[in-house]
Amino acid sequence: MIVVPSKMGQLNKRAVLARLQVLGAASRAELAKSLGLSQPTTGKIVDDLLKLGLLREVDEQRGAAAALGRPGRRLRLDGLRPRFVAIELGVSETCLTALPLAAPGEDDWTVRVPTAATPPAWQRALAKAAPRLSCKDLWGVLVSVPGVVDESKGAVLFSPNLHWTEGNMLPGLIKRVWNAPVALVQEERALALGHHVSEPAQEDFLLVDFGEGVGGAAIVGGKLLVPPLPLSGEIGHTPVLGNKRPCGCGAVGCLETLVSTSGLLRSFAGARPGARADWPALERLIADEGLAPWLAEGLEAAAAAIAGALNVCGLRRVVVTGSVVELPPAVFRYLAAAIERGTLWARLGRIEVLSAPRRRSAGLAAAGIERLVLPMMDKK
Repeated sequence: MIVVPSKMGQLNKRAVLARLQVLGAASRAELAKSLGLSQPTTGKIVDDLLKLGLLREVDEQRGAAAALGRPGRRLRLDGLRPRFVAIELGVSETCLTALPLAAPGEDDWTVRVPTAATPPAWQRALAKAAPRLSCKDLWGVLVSVPGVVDESKGAVLFSPNLHWTEGNMLPGLIKRVWNAPVALVQEERALALGHHVSEPAQEDFLLVDFGEGVGGAAIVGGKLLVPPLPLSGEIGHTPVLGNKRPCGCGAVGCLETLVSTSGLLRSFAGARPGARADWPALERLIADEGLAPWLAEGLEAAAAAIAGALNVCGLRRVVVTGSVVELPPAVFRYLAAAIERGTLWARLGRIEVLSAPRRRSAGLAAAGIERLVLPMMDKK
């Protein structure tokens, strides 16, 4: 394929944006050197991106400029002007906020509303929340969605815990509230992107999130691993021998019926009949008495599924987010040790099991740059 100059210019703009996502801030000269471009070419690209509102210049004292008392002009992705509405569609709660291109490293949702049981009711809740979000020059709406999601078609193929979202109606519902492009992002993929943007040195890992379900997504070579099917790390639907609990997916014995938030509370209630079985009570139990046998068994099952995924994908790092990280530290330590025992590479080298906060909004912003901003820029 012959790359014509205009196409090369678009590729270079993409490269500059991608490098700034990794570096955080850089001068024109640093960008030119790291990308192997001439300084005049880099300067023209930067000027174009500044005009489009994608970058901003900041004064930073650095190196020789600092020694001479001259401020160094450095470039960052614009983190001031909100460009996106970000939505986390959860089983019990829907969260919303306005995001700039450079989203904060920690999630900070402006509005939280109960997730409605029907599409019209959910749309009404969005419309009621919209005035509370400050985003005048909106470039798009980014939605973190659970389940099996065909992102390219904007369709939820299957959602075990939110069946009403199935089909391709979500973008239409959202566009009735905000007249802007809509991008659906499978929730685990958003979390994995967010962690990579926040920790760019970690280019290869499997992220596993524990919450209303249990899911994962892999980053390989600094990019999301894209399988041929629209499935993303459905670890929670791994069958566990001896588990008789029915799952929302229609199967019996899925892992998430044991170690999702509701699964853990169900096991807790079964082990302590008559006792209060809520999340604070579970935290107190673990802090006071350690890991009960039912909890250890659930963590062993989760560790086996995660270790199997690492063995298949050939990865040596797993990042754990969500409820398991939020429980007393003994829970994560037990899970990490069990993952290491089940991973083949632990016999040959070193396995890393890391805990991290959820960085969903940062992942949504990264997806917005790739799927909404760059195509928009290509048309200009």
